Amino acid sequence: MADHVHIQEVGLRDGLQSIAAVMPTAAKKRWIKAAYDAGLRYIEVTSFVPPRLLPQLADAAEIVDYALQLEGLTVTALVPNLKGAENALKAGVHRMVAPISVSTQHSLANVRRAPMDMVQEFGRIRECIDAQNAGTTLIAGLSTVFGCTLQGEVPIDDVCNVVRGSLAAGADTVALADTTGHATPTQVQEMIGAVRSVAGERLRSMHFHDTRGMGLANTVIALQNGIREFDASLAGIGGCPHAPGATGNVVTEDLVFMLESMGYRTGISVEGLLACRSILTEALPQEPLYGFIHRAGLPNTYSTHQRVSQ
Repeated sequence: MADHVHIQEVGLRDGLQSIAAVMPTAAKKRWIKAAYDAGLRYIEVTSFVPPRLLPQLADAAEIVDYALQLEGLTVTALVPNLKGAENALKAGVHRMVAPISVSTQHSLANVRRAPMDMVQEFGRIRECIDAQNAGTTLIAGLSTVFGCTLQGEVPIDDVCNVVRGSLAAGADTVALADTTGHATPTQVQEMIGAVRSVAGERLRSMHFHDTRGMGLANTVIALQNGIREFDASLAGIGGCPHAPGATGNVVTEDLVFMLESMGYRTGISVEGLLACRSILTEALPQEPLYGFIHRAGLPNTYSTHQRVSQ
């Protein structure tokens, strides 16, 4: 339905990879179950990377196995290379996101490959999926689309070139990420138009950071341009280790509140999400948590908005 919006929780990957503390596996499972019970049906649960690089995600296979037991949950994992994809396929994920940074400097720092070299690796991942007849959805997750803390400006032409390469290499879906929190509403409008001229309906998802308070405003522009899937993170945790100063994903609770108040359907309970925060407070006591709805509470008119949206 045109008024239904899919929210993908990415805190378990994007959030946890960005902090030094290691969340216990049992706490991750509690988080997944609590998010599921709150109505989330899309969760990016982990990333398949060497444990020596990200010990926070060393339990990737176990976490995927747990998540797959929840009926109707679409389980996604990030895979930075072919080896990660092979491990993700073995674990049985439904979707894989391969990060392709448009910024050369960021790409080298993040995956040790230039952007078009990563596109070639993306093609090898596609071949691996097809060879196993896995049916796994392969997402080209373009990062640093709106600017880069290392490189600065990222030209739209560069973004479109990477999109063309990703589609030629076999991308099922294209997702655009404001990895460094540079994006403004005007940029989002222009970028969606440019990328859609190349990718058409395969441009389906956006990943905004709220570094400069633009996350929800950028989401509204994307909604107006037909995007119906967004990443968000419980309590706004997360950021990219290779993007200095680019802290904070869009807060899942705040995003759901805004969407429901606008009349969109998410199927997600804000109250349920707020209750999830206790798991983070307990398991990550030193980490700052964010969120306007948590701080201010739900307005006494919210139930009216929610009934209208349903």
